[in-house]
Amino acid sequence: MNDPGEDLDLRLVRYFTVVAAHQNFGRAAADLHVAQPALSRQIQRLEKYLGVRLLDRVPRGTRLTPAGQVFLPRAQALLRAARQAELAVRAQAGTERITIGYVEDLVITAAVRELRHRHPDAEIATRYLSCRDVGALSDRRVDVLIARAPLPLAADGVLTTPLYEEPRMLVVPRGHSLAGRASVAVEELAGEEAAPCAFQTADWTSYRILGAGVPPIESYEDKLELVASGRAIAVLPVGDRRSSLRPDLVTVPIEGAPPSPVVLVSRKGDPNPMIRNLRLAAKAVLTAPAA
Repeated sequence: MNDPGEDLDLRLVRYFTVVAAHQNFGRAAADLHVAQPALSRQIQRLEKYLGVRLLDRVPRGTRLTPAGQVFLPRAQALLRAARQAELAVRAQAGTERITIGYVEDLVITAAVRELRHRHPDAEIATRYLSCRDVGALSDRRVDVLIARAPLPLAADGVLTTPLYEEPRMLVVPRGHSLAGRASVAVEELAGEEAAPCAFQTADWTSYRILGAGVPPIESYEDKLELVASGRAIAVLPVGDRRSSLRPDLVTVPIEGAPPSPVVLVSRKGDPNPMIRNLRLAAKAVLTAPAA
């Protein structure tokens, strides 16, 4: 039972929402930059405070209990309200602050460094987002998102600024029939079944795993392992260098595929002046990596 004189710890609430989003303590701990045993203890503290179990461990991760399902939307609303209160006070005090979300392999260091150079007194934070963090912008966990389009966000609710575009490449296991090709035509990939990341939508997502019966996969490393094992092939932007770290994978340019756009997205009507400042800094210094 909780102590009647003790207030609900918002940090524990946030931990719970992250575990609920990932449905896995290990991935949630990595996202939160805490040790998994410590995260488990914090969730137990929250459950003890509330007097109910919120999460059940299952063979493939974790799932919400009925009480957890009831608590989750209220926990998310509580965090949003706290964030809005913080923003309102900071706006009144004139404090410049921004949290920048970014996804997958994108390197935004140059834009963050440029923004800090232009606004040395501002509070600037970054947050890596996984495929499951679709709601990070609308939930106000981040103020702006740098990602690869297309994104499953309502166009009338966001402001999108194109930054640059990248061609695409095919990733296949060494020894694959396409591994020795100078290039592959996009028509040769027609009809392949795709298992896209939840962070993206439409036919040409930035990251596509192609192969019959391929299940949805969240971890990028698991995607590469699936390709290396010969069960699938992958379509990636050429700026993603991570596959080149594996000697058992080969990359092949794709001809005729639409480019992969990198964009900066913010909530439409957001008054935070640092969003415009970041937009200017990002457009000035972020460019497509050399092929």
